[in-house]
Amino acid sequence: QVQLVESGGGSVQAGGSLRLSCAASGHTFNLYLMRWFRQAPGKEREFIAQLSWSAGNTAYADAVKGRFTISRDIAKNTVFLQMNSLKPEDTAVYYCAADTGFWAGATPAYWGQGTLVTVSS
Repeated sequence: QVQLVESGGGSVQAGGSLRLSCAASGHTFNLYLMRWFRQAPGKEREFIAQLSWSAGNTAYADAVKGRFTISRDIAKNTVFLQMNSLKPEDTAVYYCAADTGFWAGATPAYWGQGTLVTVSS
């Protein structure tokens, strides 16, 4: 089992920045893929970014490419999401998710509780 705790959400004006953190605990020795998702009010949850834990390879949704950066601190078992040039449409609850082992499906195995990001115009 892996437990994930997000932090760093809050309110910011358009054009501003926030940095989300996701601390993993439990069976972190075989973390495989870390992902960030978000869900805006009245919308479906959407994929934002992913990072392969061992190799550090990253991928992003088109909506955030060039503005958001996913990174990790292996020693602290923590993944980050640096969000720059925020827009009102980035307002959502942001979730950290993880998979362990050697394979990740479309739906991650482990989820955090979510952290709210509100961007005002």
